[in-house]
Amino acid sequence: MTDAKTPAITCRNVWQVFGSGAKQALSTALSGSGNDPQGAADQLLKGGFIPAVQDVSFDVAEGELFVIMGLSGSGKSTLIRAISRLLQATAGEIRIEGEDIVAAGKQRMIELRRNTLGMVFQHFGLFPHMTVAENVAYPLRVQGIGRSQRMAKAQEVIDLVGLGGREENFPRELSGGQRQRVGIARSLVTDCKVWFLDEPFSALDPLIRRQLQDEFLQIQAKLKTTIVFITHDINEALKLADRIAIMRDGRIVQIGTPADIVLRPADDYVREFSKDVAKGQHAHVRSVMQSGPDAPVAGPDDPGLKTGMTLDAALARCMSLYEPVPVHDDSGAIVGTVHPADLAAALQADET
Repeated sequence: MTDAKTPAITCRNVWQVFGSGAKQALSTALSGSGNDPQGAADQLLKGGFIPAVQDVSFDVAEGELFVIMGLSGSGKSTLIRAISRLLQATAGEIRIEGEDIVAAGKQRMIELRRNTLGMVFQHFGLFPHMTVAENVAYPLRVQGIGRSQRMAKAQEVIDLVGLGGREENFPRELSGGQRQRVGIARSLVTDCKVWFLDEPFSALDPLIRRQLQDEFLQIQAKLKTTIVFITHDINEALKLADRIAIMRDGRIVQIGTPADIVLRPADDYVREFSKDVAKGQHAHVRSVMQSGPDAPVAGPDDPGLKTGMTLDAALARCMSLYEPVPVHDDSGAIVGTVHPADLAAALQADET
């Protein structure tokens, strides 16, 4: 993560309003409400407009995996289309690596999409008459790069997403998960600096989805690409994100780390999202520890907790200090023993 550097993405007071004359209507609504976003949105709705994104502001640091989530109709997909300029924002400031893309011309946006921005959507959009390698190499072909060079680069990313050996297959010969990998590889082949993904795994069955999530994290660890990832699945968000923005009715109601979302929800809407989440698997020791000079000196019974341990893992480690205890049957007879650490570990997700 960066501190003094320019954010990879900056959004300030971004609005996306649908309806004829939306720009003027928004200006009038903001003036009439004293620049109160909720008041302006209410006025727009009364006027027959749809304020799909309302006064959204945030930064995404270089190399950050920033997840935007919400229910259907919350505005999350509209927002990512505005940030990537697939839609022209009605109002607000959007900068990518410091460049104002709201004001960027058509030719400049073509250049950015060819060289800086990568995009993956739920529907794969593969060319059915092209092989895997040809599909992946297509963005380089558009750039005018020679066949041997683009195919060599395509092979690198094909291997990266685990499709080595499938280069000559056509999309119809692949599973859904494999086709999504092709889409991911195609978006990466230009060495994009900023990567937009709109529910890329939501059409896949749960097992394949979890596998691709794991592979996605491995890719991110290697490439350190800045990512904006859209999902409606709280568990997916918690697994992938450095930070999460939760949207409702076009507005962002909370931005925070996974631990912030599950331990300190901003309101009942966020609390409802995370109520069934196994908090011990997503919150870490750093989120609940008390820091300062009064911390005890490590002794012989120090369980060796680390700031990045999940609460479940930390509990299991602490429990290892306790002796096994007897287990009784319904009549009171002792039928066995159990170690407290085993009780904690049984509730803990597999960790590597």
